[in-house]
Amino acid sequence: MAAPYAGGFKRTAAQVAEYEYAGLDIVWVAEAYGFDAPSFMGYLAASTDRITIGSAVMPIFTRTPTLLAMTAAGIDALSDGRFILGLGSSGPQVVEGWHGVRYDAPVARTREVIEICRAVWRRDGALEHRGRHYRLPLPPEQGTGLGKPLKIIGHPNPHIPIYVAALGEKNVRMTAEAADGWLPVFFVPDKAKDVWGAALDAGRAARDATLRPLEVVAGGAVSVTNDPGPVLDLARPMAALYIGGMGAKERNFYNQLVCRYGFETEAKQVQELYLAGNKAAAEAAVPEELLRLANLVGDEGWIKDRIAAFRDAGVTVLNITPVADKPVELIEKLKDWVDG
Repeated sequence: MAAPYAGGFKRTAAQVAEYEYAGLDIVWVAEAYGFDAPSFMGYLAASTDRITIGSAVMPIFTRTPTLLAMTAAGIDALSDGRFILGLGSSGPQVVEGWHGVRYDAPVARTREVIEICRAVWRRDGALEHRGRHYRLPLPPEQGTGLGKPLKIIGHPNPHIPIYVAALGEKNVRMTAEAADGWLPVFFVPDKAKDVWGAALDAGRAARDATLRPLEVVAGGAVSVTNDPGPVLDLARPMAALYIGGMGAKERNFYNQLVCRYGFETEAKQVQELYLAGNKAAAEAAVPEELLRLANLVGDEGWIKDRIAAFRDAGVTVLNITPVADKPVELIEKLKDWVDG
């Protein structure tokens, strides 16, 4: 599951420790434009014993590739090997607006970041990289000429997993080829093959044989109820934010995804309403079918059927947001249903 990232880290860490005991396997820590993710992940490493801690995601534009590698190595060491480096490109509004860094070539840059991180962790020799977007050391004509190839101090785990948040066809293909795992959002298992099947197949065909099979992390809100409507309505504000307002009008990756699912008219309406400031109407316009299929809300039979649907669509890790008065009990039930 994803940990809240708006604050209250100590309280959240205590909850994660409870969920760990109940059987939760992975907790994801996001980094938008609030507190940084590594601080909280280090705290989680000290507050837990078994659970895997993943960044979902650390944007590639906000740190150098070597700093990403160093941060991952540090958290992995603190947690005794319980870390996943989740990477993503974020979007131009955050990258250029908040960080003041140019947003360009996200797919190609992500590929090079993966290559550099693995080279840092392997310690085969002093680090040198001659890519299109990153050159290490910096060439003399671009700096002082004093740059020197270096090797990371210490001996990090050379096999820290790297997962990538990807939606577009080129990015998904690159992820299936080069990453250890894929972090999609608004994943509808019933439509996944039509939307991503070709890109996944092409990426896997070019995948290095030394890599393990691609992990796929997807899911949604989970609630056992005979009246799913009110619970699904809780997902409307976040869905409307992403479909309607996350990114410029012509460059909203989430809106484009919902269109590819076959909800073109609804996606356009949500965006128009949201950008016009009518958020309540935008939330109401989010298609109910999308919410129903992307989440696991209903009676026990329905949830078990949806778990099977996610599994059949290639999902290997079920990502959850428990909606229950007693979330620990719900996690324990889900653990039994997933493992069963």
